[in-house]
Amino acid sequence: MSDPVAALVAAERLPEDYREVVEQFWQPLADRIAREASRQKPLIVGVNGAQGSGKSTLCRFLEVLLKPRGLRVATLSLDDLYRTRAERAEMAEKVHPLFATRGVPGTHDVSMALGLIEDLQAGRSFTLPRFDKSIDDRMAEGETITRPVDVLLFEGWCVGAMPQDQAALTEPLNHLEKEEDRGGVWRGLVNRFLAGDYADLFAQIDLLVMLKVQGFEAVAANRRLQETKLAEANPGAPGLMGETALTRFLDHYERLTRHQLAEMPARADVLFEIGSDQRPLRLPDGLKGMRSIT
Repeated sequence: MSDPVAALVAAERLPEDYREVVEQFWQPLADRIAREASRQKPLIVGVNGAQGSGKSTLCRFLEVLLKPRGLRVATLSLDDLYRTRAERAEMAEKVHPLFATRGVPGTHDVSMALGLIEDLQAGRSFTLPRFDKSIDDRMAEGETITRPVDVLLFEGWCVGAMPQDQAALTEPLNHLEKEEDRGGVWRGLVNRFLAGDYADLFAQIDLLVMLKVQGFEAVAANRRLQETKLAEANPGAPGLMGETALTRFLDHYERLTRHQLAEMPARADVLFEIGSDQRPLRLPDGLKGMRSIT
């Protein structure tokens, strides 16, 4: 009989010893999700983590681990909800130039996400959108889910984020904010979006999981690695960035990333501290002994 975990480790080009990570950390999380799903279906699991923290990889393993439990699982990435390049260009022209760059709240189609969740909860078929970062635009076709779903894994860099206090927005945080958002209009609007329809979207989450990296410096290193992989997969694509463009791109994410790293750990339902090797440092207390109670 084939081993789906081993197959996924190979498909993801992970070291063979990554199976230990799956057994020690992701299996107990899958057990917790299965227990919650037995009480409420469909269950919406939010997976928060900065760029390169391993959100997508975690969700792929959770799909494999939850299948033997008889649970039907789908994954929705916040990245796939980005507005089209044309829509962001229009927003940049009419609202603020910095909204041309994907990433921050305001650059996602939240109404689409709420509609997907409404269809999910009603047991209707729905189509998950897909976004191609190498061309910086939404793909023409998505993935249609026609069967009922027991667990929706909703992953993204700012999934579950809360707005900052207004006073925290006063001073610019980096070069981008200092030079291109001098009056604080852009960061103020991002914060307002978070307090509005994004709050409605994140309120749908039943279980919030956070993959907490050690700092924003780790985010920058991981994002550079992602860019290298994108270039290898699709060389010459128009959405690829050089070092200068990548630094400016990361400046868009810095404020909210630092805010989440500071405030979210205290309220996440499950908190994984992620080391420099992109692996969990320890098993959260809430998952210890999970197999014995499922």
